[in-house]
Amino acid sequence: MIIGGAQENTLYNCQDLIRLFGDEVLLVTGPSLGPEGDLLAGGRAGEVPVERVPSLRRAIHPWRDAVSYRALKAILARFRPDVVHTHSAKAGVLGRLAAWRLGVPAVVHTVHGAPLGPYDPWPLRELYRWSEWYAARHCHALISVADAMTDLVVAAGIAPREKCTTIYSGMEVEPLLAAEQHRVAMRAHLGLAAEDLVVGKIARLFPLKGHADLIRAAVPLVREFPQLRFLLVGDGILRTELMRQVEAAGLAAHFRFVGLVPPEQIPAYLAAMDVVVHVSLREGLPRALVQALIAGRPVVAYDVDGAREVAISGRTGFLVPPRWEALIEPLRTLLARADLRRAWGRAGQELFADRFRHENMTRQVRTLYERVLAQSRANLRQSGGQTLAGEAPGGLPLVGPRQGT
Repeated sequence: MIIGGAQENTLYNCQDLIRLFGDEVLLVTGPSLGPEGDLLAGGRAGEVPVERVPSLRRAIHPWRDAVSYRALKAILARFRPDVVHTHSAKAGVLGRLAAWRLGVPAVVHTVHGAPLGPYDPWPLRELYRWSEWYAARHCHALISVADAMTDLVVAAGIAPREKCTTIYSGMEVEPLLAAEQHRVAMRAHLGLAAEDLVVGKIARLFPLKGHADLIRAAVPLVREFPQLRFLLVGDGILRTELMRQVEAAGLAAHFRFVGLVPPEQIPAYLAAMDVVVHVSLREGLPRALVQALIAGRPVVAYDVDGAREVAISGRTGFLVPPRWEALIEPLRTLLARADLRRAWGRAGQELFADRFRHENMTRQVRTLYERVLAQSRANLRQSGGQTLAGEAPGGLPLVGPRQGT
């Protein structure tokens, strides 16, 4: 549960299931290690019970992964859920296998992103494809955070299209709609002048996030717009290297590395920006793009994965080929035209504010749970009540409907 879009999605879903539906929920997670922070710090989990599995880490490690699998099975056997809903690669594979082995009636996985594109190393693509193909055979339904994720999954032969449902990742919308009220105070806090033009990027400082491309595109833009500033929100393993690149390009006065900020402060940082750029080479549905548009900021994005579902050229911003040179002209246009920035920002708010409310996401997710459970119960009746159709023997017996998730 690092600070990230998939993690916020998961936490909102858990909180909404309790608050809106009175469900019994347990959030199971590994430790939040590394520079990305801990989303659950400071009591952000609220009323959601959390159980941590210390061995459940991001990196592949056969011994720790085996320990994690056994721990997940023990937790699920004790909690006896109707639904197990997994997220991310490692927890997604181990969690689905554990739940399926125990005969959990509804096993669902969300695809937030997939290393299946041309920018990912071939061995990684093949390992991920095989692992996800195997895990998809051990769950009842897949949720895609964008239609583009379904297309990737189907094209890779991981699962058939009918097993996938697109449900956009939800967020807290009202603070984003009210972001403008923070503009003056946040700019003063950051030492930005009223006349400065600010291009922002919100992303971890990690490979494939495109920060180096933005630095290269900044060189000609700064010559044309001396008052141009770049605001980079996020932290990660590439921070030192990227700061070195900025220094080498003579752009130190024009770039600000903000580091990690709490999710609740994102609207204020967006308020300080004029344009938001997203140049990741792999993403599901870029949460930062949606947040920017709901906050009334136009966007420039690489045409990768789900970005095209929110970055609509000529309406909410520019969608460009994934090359650093392609960033220059769209950014030049938006920096020169305040009227265009305002118009496209308003269009983004109108298009996406209601669509991305986390409450709407959770209602759609819970409807999917109910549909899967209904089918599982029908299968159980057909099998004579011994176990779920197609489940491994020795699964947990169904004891009747519960409200657990």
